[in-house]
Amino acid sequence: MNEILYKIFSLPAILLAITVHEYAHGYVSYKLGDPTAKSLGRLSLNPLHHLDPIGALLMLLVGFGWAKPVPVNARYFKNPRKGMALVSVAGPASNILLAILSALIYLLSILGFNAMLGALNVSEFMFKCMQYWLLFWQINHVMNLSFALFNLIPLPPLDGSKILSLFIPKKHFIWLLQHERQLSLFFMIWLLLGSRLSNFLLSYPSIARSPILSFIVKCFSLTGWLGDAVSFLSDLIYKLLELIPFL
Repeated sequence: MNEILYKIFSLPAILLAITVHEYAHGYVSYKLGDPTAKSLGRLSLNPLHHLDPIGALLMLLVGFGWAKPVPVNARYFKNPRKGMALVSVAGPASNILLAILSALIYLLSILGFNAMLGALNVSEFMFKCMQYWLLFWQINHVMNLSFALFNLIPLPPLDGSKILSLFIPKKHFIWLLQHERQLSLFFMIWLLLGSRLSNFLLSYPSIARSPILSFIVKCFSLTGWLGDAVSFLSDLIYKLLELIPFL
């Protein structure tokens, strides 16, 4: 696939993933009684209201990133820890649903295009448009899965850390809050340098030839194992959708 073409189609997919993700956060927060997101104009489907330039750039370059967080005031919730967990899970859940919808549109489009090609004399321009349509939904599917799984990592400042707080003892929850800045810094270093460290260590034959050592070293690469997780989940979604009789 042409890399420039992939990047072009990735831009609207990233904007859609970010917008749906942050809107879901704001909507659930609002339904739980917090008017903060709505009062600040964040309960919106305008991508510009949710765009974080660095997070979007990383998503474009490495496939994983973040949006500008929707402000949430947990004091409005009857149960603050539970409320924050529900608000946090809403974002990744919305991306997973959008990824499933994208895969379904992709499969239905293939059926429709095959029927069209069999019945009509399709021009080269029309055929290219069909290919681009399929490419967008493929990319949208992957981008939304990537965004969802990335944000489910249980480290600050991602949604996974707030979801995790619902299942850990209170003292551990307090520890997370106290060390959020340090954990966020560790996470950024891991994201940016983990793959380079992994590739450097795997350049040594003694490590690369050892199944155990190579597995451990590959775990240093956050983008690497997240990519494997996205591929696994994507294959699973397509296989499940293909069980639908008309597909």
